[in-house]
Amino acid sequence: MRRIYGLSFMATSHSASVRVYTNKSNCKLGKEFKCLDDAVTLFHQMVRMKPLPSVVDFSKLFKNMVSMKHYSASLSLFREMQKLGIPISDFILNIMTNSYCLMHRVDCAFSMLPIYLKNGIPFNTVTFNTLIRGLFAEKKFKDAVELFKKLVREKICEPDEVMYATVMNGLSKRGHTQKTLSLLRLMEQGNTKPNIYIYNIVIDSLCKDGNLDAAITLLNEMKQRGIPPNIVTYNSIIDGLCKLGQWRKVKILFSEMVNHNIYPDVRSFNILTDGLCKEGKVEDAEEIMKHMVRKGVEPNIITHSAIMDGYCLRGQVDSARRIFDSMIDKDIEPDIFSYNILINGYCKKKKVDEAIQLFCEISQKGSKPNIVTYTTILQGLFEVGRTDDAKKFFGEMLSSGTVPDLCTHHTLLDGYFKYGLVEEAMSLFNKLVGKKENIDIISYNIIINGLCKNGELDKAHAIFEKIYSMGLLPDARTYNTMITGFCLKGLLDEAKDMLRKMEGNNCLPNNVTYNVIMQGYLRCRKINEMVTFMKEMTGRGFSFDATTTSFLINVIRDNPSVLEIIPELQLENKK
Repeated sequence: MRRIYGLSFMATSHSASVRVYTNKSNCKLGKEFKCLDDAVTLFHQMVRMKPLPSVVDFSKLFKNMVSMKHYSASLSLFREMQKLGIPISDFILNIMTNSYCLMHRVDCAFSMLPIYLKNGIPFNTVTFNTLIRGLFAEKKFKDAVELFKKLVREKICEPDEVMYATVMNGLSKRGHTQKTLSLLRLMEQGNTKPNIYIYNIVIDSLCKDGNLDAAITLLNEMKQRGIPPNIVTYNSIIDGLCKLGQWRKVKILFSEMVNHNIYPDVRSFNILTDGLCKEGKVEDAEEIMKHMVRKGVEPNIITHSAIMDGYCLRGQVDSARRIFDSMIDKDIEPDIFSYNILINGYCKKKKVDEAIQLFCEISQKGSKPNIVTYTTILQGLFEVGRTDDAKKFFGEMLSSGTVPDLCTHHTLLDGYFKYGLVEEAMSLFNKLVGKKENIDIISYNIIINGLCKNGELDKAHAIFEKIYSMGLLPDARTYNTMITGFCLKGLLDEAKDMLRKMEGNNCLPNNVTYNVIMQGYLRCRKINEMVTFMKEMTGRGFSFDATTTSFLINVIRDNPSVLEIIPELQLENKK
């Protein structure tokens, strides 16, 4: 007996036979259907035929249903087929296994394995490829890897290139680059040799990790093994080089591609364009776009969006709008991401009316605003102090059926506190807590900071004390906010107590923590205490920031004798 994913089953021989019926009627079973009702009707016609249609015909029916995403219905018809005792094949079972996986019900997919055994149908690589892919899709990483190891260890089936690719792709997406590379090395020594697709997975993973030297080394190894790189290989390495700003190497790689008769595609140029824009070289990116046209490669929506984003990052929203309009002139329909880039650009420049005007155009053009669109405009309205408009806009958002996310709630809370609307902020926060919405430590940081800045230190402290009961842990920002609040009120003992509590809860204080307390001592002119605390601060490797230094200069200006009681400053003066 073998146990995989909680199921016990016998290893079956690959030579087991499958009964297949052929259809000898003149009925055209392969006819296309356009909706689920047609498929169900056809199925019921098929099961009443004498003789029965072949297992291939049933397979085609189920395959078409799954391609139309009628997963649940295909499973229901399959169960009906079983009850009627109609023969099935490994192809049909694999379709049903895949249907469960596509429904994100991989646990049910494993329940198909006993049906293979009952019908004398051997498991094959397609079966297990489907299950492994389903486990990765549901983020059941350990189960997927364990299943793969079990298949190899117990020789249940010989992994093929697809199975290796599935596992390696799953590993790389989880950031396990070294494990992906190790699996490649294992594969190189086995019977199933890696192909270009396998190498591309590993090279892309190395590039995403920023390990370009290893990626280029693997590229050279691949060439030596007689496996020529393709456009996907080069795109991965070009992307990695662009992110590191290694433009000379990018130029060399482009030349190498062309020398090997591999010509850059639109993705190659988009990678280059995006990389240039991220470094602020937007004019160079525009030149690349013109070069694309000259080479017969049409810039797409991604090309234009990257350049728009580049201009917006530089605050040149009018130039971004020019690119946006040129895209429309070329009959390239902007998507919601293009709109969001430009709306964000307008809001950052405090041109909120232009952003709202663009927002109104979205629906007219057949697109639909998403949560990012709404949240961006909310931020823009708060930024220019239009709180009433922000409230109204939020109401319109809810009416549209758009569900606010955590970022939206953070925007509202931050905006309310910024303009002293403490009651509105706390009302929203209490609603979120009452509904057991997804609230994180950032939410609490906003609340505590907002209350402190609005003179509600006691309420902030009370909220702070509730954090642990909510199953969250305060971070350095949470503690620093409370310490700042205490120091601004002159409650230095409470501030130091909070520092000790921070250390006791394994949250390490940082430079901000010490500087805030130092500023508190200087503000209250408690020089002796400051000197003692300063020794602790410097002993931990922290130093004064510009604000603390400014406070200290003001204190020394008012009372020069302070300089004499600070040993560290005396040593600096003697130098």
